[in-house]
Amino acid sequence: MIKLTTLDINKFNNDGFLVIPQLIDADLVARLIARIEPLFSGEFETGIYPDEWYWRPGLSLPDVTREMCNVWKSDLTIASVVLSAEIGRLSATLAGWNGARIGQDSLWWKPAGGKEVALHQDATYIKYIDPPEMITCWIALDDTSADAGTIEYVRGSHKWRLLDRVAEFHAPTGGYRAQMLQAAAEMGISNPEIVQVEIPAGGCVFHHGNAWHGSGKNTRTDKVRRSLGVHTLSSEAKFRPTGAGYIYGRYQRVGDTTMDESFFPILWTKNGDRTPFLADYCKDALAKSRVLVG
Repeated sequence: MIKLTTLDINKFNNDGFLVIPQLIDADLVARLIARIEPLFSGEFETGIYPDEWYWRPGLSLPDVTREMCNVWKSDLTIASVVLSAEIGRLSATLAGWNGARIGQDSLWWKPAGGKEVALHQDATYIKYIDPPEMITCWIALDDTSADAGTIEYVRGSHKWRLLDRVAEFHAPTGGYRAQMLQAAAEMGISNPEIVQVEIPAGGCVFHHGNAWHGSGKNTRTDKVRRSLGVHTLSSEAKFRPTGAGYIYGRYQRVGDTTMDESFFPILWTKNGDRTPFLADYCKDALAKSRVLVG
């Protein structure tokens, strides 16, 4: 049982992120890992492709960090975690929302020698949402270490200005911290505090949508770094009238700002509401755990 305390919430508000040493158990970690290679090989249990698919065997460079988005639509084991009511409740509690819905998931696979992912702010990508707020739960599927390219955060950077765009994301040529350092300089900060998160498999970090984060190169030859990100929005979020882009624009109905629960299901609300189809779609892998606020 994990107890989310007032001290934890205050730490999240001050730092922009909160580390939880264990969210899921070793058995669930193993079942998630077992799905990664089949997914990147194009084996989709539901017959539905993910919305984004970055890296394909035999076609892509071997040393890039691999990513898929909205894998919950493709695989029910992934969905059992991504669509968990508990992750929704934790996210809503930290954000101060009445409830949380899924915005998207991100499945990551950084191989030995895997390249960097630029430090960025998640909220940069959701300016078409009202409110443009996001909480991410990043779950480690391997024991993480700095030399294997773990996720890193800039403490307090959620209070900085939100950038309009990210120059480069995968394997940036100008240095994976370059845009963050420029943003820090604009805030008058010459030496931003970077925290490289080292946690065991099954641990997680919740972070604010404005917090700068990313990951360095995996310099290990004997270790991979796999993870699952769950990006949540307020249960009351809506589309802005225009600007949802080439992926999420396809889920916006003409003349309607409603976020359809078929594509953005509600995970948890204070009054107990949860998108009805989830009960039949997949198991809730975290249903046996209770996360308390006290």
